[in-house]
Amino acid sequence: MSFDINIWMKEYLYKLKSLFGSELLFVGLQGSYGRGEATESSDIDAVVILNHVTPEDLKAYSTMLNILPHREKVCGFISGRQELINWERSDLFQFYHDTTPFFGSIDFLLPLISKADIHRAIRIGACNMYHICGHNMVHEKDSEILKSLYKSASFTVQAVYYAQTDNYIKQKVDLISVLQRPEQEILQTCITLKQQPDLAQNKFEQLSDLLFQWTSELIIKYKTKLN
Repeated sequence: MSFDINIWMKEYLYKLKSLFGSELLFVGLQGSYGRGEATESSDIDAVVILNHVTPEDLKAYSTMLNILPHREKVCGFISGRQELINWERSDLFQFYHDTTPFFGSIDFLLPLISKADIHRAIRIGACNMYHICGHNMVHEKDSEILKSLYKSASFTVQAVYYAQTDNYIKQKVDLISVLQRPEQEILQTCITLKQQPDLAQNKFEQLSDLLFQWTSELIIKYKTKLN
């Protein structure tokens, strides 16, 4: 791959510091570049935390991005510190663990995240996938929707494993070796679909059944844990 994320991040961080100065608290990467799983088509999922964010800051940030190379690849998240501290805790779990730092630290978030928040993250993820998967099986029967659901499922698998072990493993290839069924089967399907995208069409019913049943079990299991 000709694109070097470390070189790009060095220039990106330099321009962020020039733009925001002491207001810049944290810069990180999420997604496939943050996990070291990127391909040429991967987005640059950047995280920027300022002491405080105004609409003018957002406009200035957008203008800055426009002069960087590979602008079309850049997406991500920008927030003020207090907004992040008061964010939905179940979202903060994945946000914290899936963000690779390049500047500063978001360790101040970790004490805010409880076991109940992790269980809530699992349950919300499962509820969303259950609803969309069922709808897709009855109505759209769309293999692209199914592939996106399995991509989402990989994050819920990470949360389930963390809830069981207190160990967060970012890379799928490392995680799959320590999983038990059914999470291992779900994650293996996610990996296989990325390598063989036509499989979602060829085995639509089988893969939909697997995902629907798994999310159903999670919804019930983690509702019990919340009580």
